[in-house]
Amino acid sequence: MTDNYNDAAAAFHSHVFLGEGHEKSERRTWAVIWLCGIMMVAEIIGGLLFGSIALVADGLHMSTHAGALLLAALAYTYARKHADNPAFTFGTGKLGDLAGFTSAIVLAMIALLIGYESVSRIFQPVPIHFAEAIPIACVGLAVNVASAWLLSGGEHHGHSHGHSHGHAHEGHDHDERREIATAGGFVALEVFEDGVPPRFRLRAITGAAPTAQASSIETVRPDGTRQLFAMVDRGGFLESYDEIPEPHAFTATVRLGGLHYPTVFEEHEHAHGSTARDNNMRAAVIHVIADAAVSVLVIAGLLLARAFGWLWMDPLAGIIGAFVIASWSYGLIRDTGAILLDVNPDTGMANKLREELEADGDKLADLHLWRLGPGHLGAIVSVVTNKGRDPQYYRARLARFKSLSHLTIEVARKP
Repeated sequence: MTDNYNDAAAAFHSHVFLGEGHEKSERRTWAVIWLCGIMMVAEIIGGLLFGSIALVADGLHMSTHAGALLLAALAYTYARKHADNPAFTFGTGKLGDLAGFTSAIVLAMIALLIGYESVSRIFQPVPIHFAEAIPIACVGLAVNVASAWLLSGGEHHGHSHGHSHGHAHEGHDHDERREIATAGGFVALEVFEDGVPPRFRLRAITGAAPTAQASSIETVRPDGTRQLFAMVDRGGFLESYDEIPEPHAFTATVRLGGLHYPTVFEEHEHAHGSTARDNNMRAAVIHVIADAAVSVLVIAGLLLARAFGWLWMDPLAGIIGAFVIASWSYGLIRDTGAILLDVNPDTGMANKLREELEADGDKLADLHLWRLGPGHLGAIVSVVTNKGRDPQYYRARLARFKSLSHLTIEVARKP
């Protein structure tokens, strides 16, 4: 017997699986295209007016750069405009990955062309016009640095936390902070683990500060396990003496002056690492950084060639740049190709899903986990049980996995 959860909420839920900040990324990409376009036109017109073939050549090179970014921008725009189109069964979240895969192929072709041209120049050197080539390479580097800054929104990104779960950090969010109204005023209870083992912290928001002697916290987990936490005064707040074991899913009862105040904590599992990565923006940034890296190598090669007469330094710089671009291209092809082929994007989360569904003796018969878009996962699970449980029960069990944006559950009864 098979039972499917198919109520109205499940049948008509949203299929918009775009990444966080999609429209901002779209605007930033178009801004960089305008910058590259203006630079391209200026170089081509300037080269034709002043008879500099080097300026014209760099302007044409800039056009390929703008073209690659145009692919990313059009992918953002199309995905946004068709996000609600029912023709896309699982939304348009993967369009960015398709654009990233295409950009990676273009990068690989560019790496081959640069490598071929560089090797050719080792055996057949050509005259180098240092007076024109060096300033143009410097201008190209400046444009690429500006482009990278615009794509990042003028902010610093790319840092990561050393743990894999979505816990709150002081000053960032309040997923694990609760404000409790007590007889003596409001208090804040939080699970604090910013670089330290997780412990409870209790502090007064209004009214008198709680004392360690008159305060304690007791947790009750879904399986009935209880744990009592004594509090220590840390000056300005109380902190539990013992660490809080994982997972952080329990009812915490705060005891203040003989009164009890229960509050619920839920463990949230978020997408992280490659699961949440925007590969469309990643491809655009790689194009910019690859061009910047080549500009740095070219400038170094030209300066050494002019200073010491080492004409072979220029093609050598090109060969090194080709290998660097090819390496980045390979990584992008590997990651986006895996997403397009629906490879399991997060084996750790798959294992956690299995553990959660089999925790009470049920059997997970089948599990499919794939990426729908940046930060969005889809899952199809088939559970075999001899208990009177319906799909809604298992949906509630998996509610803490916030990155599961599309979940289909099938329940089969044991005879």
